Amino acid sequence: MNIENARFNMIEQQIRPWKVLDQQVLDLMATLPREKFVPDAYQGLAFADIAIPLGKDRFMLHPREEGRLLQAVKPSFSDKVLVLGANSGYITALLASMAGEVTAIDSDEDFVSLASENLASSNIKNVNIKLGDASMGLETEAPYDVIVITGSMQILPESIKQQLAIGGRLFCIIGIAPTMEALVITRTGESKWDEDDLFETNVPALANSPVVEQFQF
Repeated sequence: MNIENARFNMIEQQIRPWKVLDQQVLDLMATLPREKFVPDAYQGLAFADIAIPLGKDRFMLHPREEGRLLQAVKPSFSDKVLVLGANSGYITALLASMAGEVTAIDSDEDFVSLASENLASSNIKNVNIKLGDASMGLETEAPYDVIVITGSMQILPESIKQQLAIGGRLFCIIGIAPTMEALVITRTGESKWDEDDLFETNVPALANSPVVEQFQF
C-alpha cells in the first residue's frame, strides 16, 4: 500500500465530499499519521471508510465522521478541551494539534496506556490522559471550551452540559442502536444551548453512560 496515496484518497474521496471544507481541518488530517493510531492487524485499512475495531467493543470513527466532528467543534489554541473516551488517542491527537490544553479520560487502563503511547510517538505533549469514569466528565477542572464524547449515550447528562463554557461546543452521539444522531451542542447562555444535527451513525455506548428507563407492563 502506498500510504501517501491512501491518505490523499481518504481526504479527497471520503472526507471532503462529506462537507468537510475547512482547510485547516483537511490539512491536519492529511498530515497527522492516522496509521500510528490503528492496531497492527488493521494497518492495511488505516485510511478505509470503515469503523476500525480497537478491541473491547471500541472502534475508531469513520475518517469522514472524524472530519465532521473536528470541523464542528474546531478548537483554537486558547481553548481548553475535554475528551471523554480516549480509545487509541486519534481524536485526542487531532484536537490537541489545534488546541492549547487537552484532558482525556478513559475508564479502561489499557486504553489509557494505548492512547498515551500513541500520542507520545506522535510527539504530542499538550494532553493529560487520566483513568476515570468518562461518563461523569471532569467537573473539578470545568469549564471547557470544547467537550468531545467518543462513545454513544442514550441521554446526555445535564451535569456534562454544565461543564461547558458559554460559547463552548460539545460533540456527542445520542440514541439507541441502530440509529443514533451525532450532534454539536453550543452553549449560548447560562441556561441556553443550541443543537445542530451532524450525521446519523451507530457506535457502542460510552462505559457507564446513563440509559433511558424502560416501561414495565
